[in-house]
Amino acid sequence: MTRRFRLTMGQLNPTVGDLEGNADKAYAAWEEGRAAGADLVALPEMFIAGYQPQDLIMRPQFVAEAEAAIARLAERCAEGPPLAIGGPYREGGTLYNAYWVLEGGAVKARALKHCLPNETVFDEVRLYTSAPLGGPVAIGPLRVGLPICEDAWHEVVAETLEESGAQILLVPNGSPYYRGKYDTRLNHMVARVVETGLPLVYLNMVGAQDDQVFDGASFILNPKGELAARYPAFEEQVIHAEFEETNMGWRALEGPIAEQPDAWEQDYRAMVMALADYCAKSGFGKVLLGLSGGIDSALVAAIAADALGPENVRCVMLPSEYTSDHSLEDAAGVARALGCRIDTLPIAGPRAAVTETLSPLFNGADPGIAEENIQSRLRGLLLMALSNKFGEMLLTTGNKSEVAVGYATIYGDMSGGYNPIKDLYKTRVFETCRWRNSHHRPWMKAPAGEVIPPRVIDKPPSAELRADQKDEDSLPPYDVLDAILEGLIDREASVRDLVADGFAYDTVKHVEHLIFTSEYKRFQSAPGARLTKRAFWLDRRYPIVNRWRDGSR
Repeated sequence: MTRRFRLTMGQLNPTVGDLEGNADKAYAAWEEGRAAGADLVALPEMFIAGYQPQDLIMRPQFVAEAEAAIARLAERCAEGPPLAIGGPYREGGTLYNAYWVLEGGAVKARALKHCLPNETVFDEVRLYTSAPLGGPVAIGPLRVGLPICEDAWHEVVAETLEESGAQILLVPNGSPYYRGKYDTRLNHMVARVVETGLPLVYLNMVGAQDDQVFDGASFILNPKGELAARYPAFEEQVIHAEFEETNMGWRALEGPIAEQPDAWEQDYRAMVMALADYCAKSGFGKVLLGLSGGIDSALVAAIAADALGPENVRCVMLPSEYTSDHSLEDAAGVARALGCRIDTLPIAGPRAAVTETLSPLFNGADPGIAEENIQSRLRGLLLMALSNKFGEMLLTTGNKSEVAVGYATIYGDMSGGYNPIKDLYKTRVFETCRWRNSHHRPWMKAPAGEVIPPRVIDKPPSAELRADQKDEDSLPPYDVLDAILEGLIDREASVRDLVADGFAYDTVKHVEHLIFTSEYKRFQSAPGARLTKRAFWLDRRYPIVNRWRDGSR
């Protein structure tokens, strides 16, 4: 009789620090697996603690409570299939990123992470100890190799497991999203199955934590890199997969092949999920934002309405004497199309009062940026007052182009608790608005259709802090600016490289100057959804005070 093995996987969304809540999620998945006749139920990397716990994992009491939660979970799951779950493990004074296998009410085995990532958002070398290479774990009829996340990105761990008798590789992951990440993962995992000749299960978590989004998209490969199954991106699921022993070894039976969304949809869903989880996990049910009539705040309003529901989004117009009638019309049009509440708080009176207060000290000085920024800071003041009064988290709305060059007012329009579009360059803001207008998905809570009026997308961007102001008065055109920013930030290109690409030397140097001198603003800016490998915060860590400039020409 042909032997089979049923694996139940929880592609689920843990919360950092919610040890009991995460344990309950794991138990619910285990119950589904038991009911389905599973031989093993598996959860992602560091699931009991939530991912990433960052320096929280350095607190001995947190680790002790996480291990205790795993022990209680083992007791709850004593009568049924083994449960595999990620969590910390401390042995003496050494801390490991571990994958625990629980069976019969006790800990059956632990796999310990060998390859510790120390790039982009990962800093595991300073948190954990690299464990010695280990062997597979016997579970039912199978010997299962358990390379943890980064372990499967390197040849040595998988080959050691294969050489020591593994018949299948199960890879628990906390792999955060960036644009194109699925293809990168797939390529690495195909390499592992080609090298070892073993089937491979790639189990990834979903959900968001601070700036990072975990997109799921778990999959199963058979030897030679054949895709046996792929599961939906960005969706919590308990998955059942079947394996069968053949005369060539164990093989995965064919399962569903979920369609992988395109880059525009993945980015948009990442921003929606990031905001929804940030609010849910930090205790906010409602948000507010300043709606200017411009494209950035319109997109943030759409993301917020899709994430939380239009009824939980307050839009506020704060017009000054420089605010055009069409901006007021456009802001109202966005709120109306989304179904969000909109309030109006004119700032002309408060601005006049502040100007009068400052006049004894400003007298004789030419008006300039200081006077313009009073408007932005008054808006921040009023929006934060509403946030405090009504318990609605304030969203800030600066795109990556503005964040990069400091085209924002600190303690003004930078005020807020979260920025959904922080890693979205302005040129992608335009296209994302067009994408949202022409696409609707069941996970979007706001209405379908043209929720961002075309005039909002097509009109020249302006901060409207003085008469007839346009962004291009101070910055290169956004297509030029974004190409230079992508070079300097995302590719770490030199000035010489960009000049060779056809950009004017003076323009490149001006943009470089703005990037470096705006570092202090970014240091104080709100977190935001990570969409690329060079998002501001953990991906790109520059000194605030820095006199170096690129001298190449």
